[in-house]
Amino acid sequence: MQTYLMAFIIGGLICIIGQLLMDLTPLTPAHVLVLFVVLGGILSGLGLYQPLVEMGGAGATVPLPGFGHSLVSGTIEDINKYGFTGIFSGALRATATGITAAVVFGFLAAVTFKPKG
Repeated sequence: MQTYLMAFIIGGLICIIGQLLMDLTPLTPAHVLVLFVVLGGILSGLGLYQPLVEMGGAGATVPLPGFGHSLVSGTIEDINKYGFTGIFSGALRATATGITAAVVFGFLAAVTFKPKG
């Protein structure tokens, strides 16, 4: 039960921050998306995002900063494992499942539903 509660709190706080950025600043949703992915990557590279993942689980890995964290942590892991070539393989290997799911489900939604307008 505590795991679900922490995921809800961490994920909710990330969402609140994103909503406040869109409501109180001139940032567009696209700006916030890029900002969150980049911040997740930077915090991961500095070793500050992993403790949040350990505390919040899916509440920290599912939102956009979690994608940046996956990119950077996958790259670091592959660099340690394969050396220089890990720079090119790490981010793709770490995020391939999520990217594939987004493409497949996006395609299925596009062929299943008719847009209005």
